[in-house]
Amino acid sequence: MKRIVFTGGGSAGHVTPNIALFPRLKSMGYDIHYIGSYEGIERKLIEDYRIPYYGISTGKLRRYFDVKNFSDPFRVLKGFAEARKILKTLRPDVVFSKGGFVSVPVVRAAAMLKIPCIIHESDMTPGLANNLCIPVAQKVCCNFPETMQELPAEKAILTGSPIRNELTRGTREKGLEMCGFNMAKPVIMVIGGSLGAAGVNKLVREALPRLLEDFQIVHICGKEKIDNLLLNTKGYKQFEYVKEDLKDLFAMADIVISRAGANAICELLALRKPNLLIPLPAHASRGDQILNAKSFESQGFSMVADEDYLTAVTLTEKVHELYFTRQSYVEAMQNSKIKDSIETITALIEETVNNSAANRKNKKPSI
Repeated sequence: MKRIVFTGGGSAGHVTPNIALFPRLKSMGYDIHYIGSYEGIERKLIEDYRIPYYGISTGKLRRYFDVKNFSDPFRVLKGFAEARKILKTLRPDVVFSKGGFVSVPVVRAAAMLKIPCIIHESDMTPGLANNLCIPVAQKVCCNFPETMQELPAEKAILTGSPIRNELTRGTREKGLEMCGFNMAKPVIMVIGGSLGAAGVNKLVREALPRLLEDFQIVHICGKEKIDNLLLNTKGYKQFEYVKEDLKDLFAMADIVISRAGANAICELLALRKPNLLIPLPAHASRGDQILNAKSFESQGFSMVADEDYLTAVTLTEKVHELYFTRQSYVEAMQNSKIKDSIETITALIEETVNNSAANRKNKKPSI
């Protein structure tokens, strides 16, 4: 049986694309294992899938001064030793990394053991963790055409981000029933990421009186971000977080308002949902969401708005413009070069494993 080790963590965005690959790889006969941090979000997300999980020590990689910069390198070195021990025991055919600081010691240990590594970069410009892994990776998957110029030509592959197949299996009727909506008005879905988005939440709620004249709104607002004063507002339904039923909310939505995290917008692309992106402002991030949004805008997939210049009035205007021109966005997404990320990535994994096996035939195993 072929064996693969996944790694990636620190946020849901570094885990859910890995999870999306599990069913297809299992059907191909792969024995799947996961290396993450001791208590990171990845442990909680993975445990639902009955995948063997191994925790290692981690230290955050920073470009700025922090007192922890003096202690975290030792945690990373400890994590490297732990990852190397785990990999020597498991003897996987390939390692697949989605990034995040936990991935660096795993990928580096795998490279030392001559285990082929494939990594995936979600954002347009590689983060620090992936920049440290790219030199030893065999292939680097990415989401944006622009990213291809940032990567070694012989390693870069435009794959898009894998999304869970179940997201495509929702029904509009179930979504409407879940929210208590009717068929009379179109539906806006507002989603700000796994932790919500305070700025987007505020703008949408300020615009509610205007928006509810023409739309119904389902708002995934994040943990502890429900506005109790709006609980009984007709046509407006709030959720902190949605898991199994997310597919039905997507199926119900006519248009989507979203942050511009790479995985979130790849879901919108795969589901062909016309969308208004409000990226996290530069002063609150490294600017990756702004670049992501600009790429999708240039490809005709998204309308983009700057949070710092949005008001309730201008947000309402943009939502109406998006709704009345929504078909143009759907057509652009249908013509995207990214068609089936899961199939593309799993085929790459299979090719890498087969090539590695062929190369080992006349060589003594390194582990």
